[in-house]
Amino acid sequence: MSENVLAFRDISFGYGERKLFEGFSLAIPEGGITAVLGPNGCGKSTLFSLAEGMLKPSCGTVLLSGTDTHALSPKERAGLIAMLPQVHRTPSMKVRDLVACGRYVHMGPFGQLDKADWDKVDEAIYLMGLDSLAERNARKLSGGERQRAFLAMTVAQGARTLLLDEPTTYLDVRAAHDLMALVRKLAGDKGITVICVIHDVDLALRFSDSIVVLGSERPTCLLSTGTPDAIAESTVLASSLGVRAKRFSDGGETAYGIFPANRA
Repeated sequence: MSENVLAFRDISFGYGERKLFEGFSLAIPEGGITAVLGPNGCGKSTLFSLAEGMLKPSCGTVLLSGTDTHALSPKERAGLIAMLPQVHRTPSMKVRDLVACGRYVHMGPFGQLDKADWDKVDEAIYLMGLDSLAERNARKLSGGERQRAFLAMTVAQGARTLLLDEPTTYLDVRAAHDLMALVRKLAGDKGITVICVIHDVDLALRFSDSIVVLGSERPTCLLSTGTPDAIAESTVLASSLGVRAKRFSDGGETAYGIFPANRA
C-alpha cells in the first residue's frame, strides 16, 4: 500500500467567487477502503469530480497513479478510475444490460461488446451476488439490489480504483450493511482501491481501512487522516461533524456509537 493511486497536490478550486479549496493536498494509498468524512458542502463530491477529470482545478494537479488526470484520454482515465455517483436514475432494462453499460468506454470501433467485455460483465454480476437477478428489469429490484446493480456496472468498467459517492443513501440499515460488506469483500479479494464518501460515521469507521476527515470552514482543509480507531479516539470528528464516536465490540464484531460532541 505504498503507492498513491490518487493525489491532490496543492489544488485550488471554486464555484464563481466561492473558494472551496485553496492549496489543498491529499494522497490516497493503494489498496483497501478509504472513507471521506466531512459536513455537507465541504467539497467531498467535488473532489471526486476533480479526480475523475470532470472538473479541473484552477491551480495545482490531480494525479492518477502518478499521472496528471488531464494528461490522460477519457479511455485511459476509465481504465484507472470509475465512479458511482450519488444520484442516478434507473433505466428500464435488464440488470445484465445495465451492468454492461460499464464496458461502453472500452467498445471497439464498431460499437460492439466482445466476449472479453461480457466476461467482465458476468464477473461483476457474480461479485455483487446478482446472478439470479441478471435477467430481471432493474426497475423491479429493491433499493439494495438496485444499488448492487449500479455498483456492478462500476466494477465492470475494470478500473483498479473505485469512487463511491454516498453509496448507502436511501438504503435501509440491513441493505446498507450488506452493500458495505460486499465493498469490503471486493477490496479484499480483488485488490481494488475503494474511496468512499459516506455520511454514516459508524459505517465509515466499521468498514474502512483509512479515514479522511475534512473541515467545516471554507476554504476546506484536511483535518486528519488515520485508522478508524485513531480517528474515533481523537477530537477530529467533533471539529468536523460535531460528534464523537465510542467503540463497542460484540461477538468479535466492532461497531461505533455516535453521540453529540457536546455531551459527556
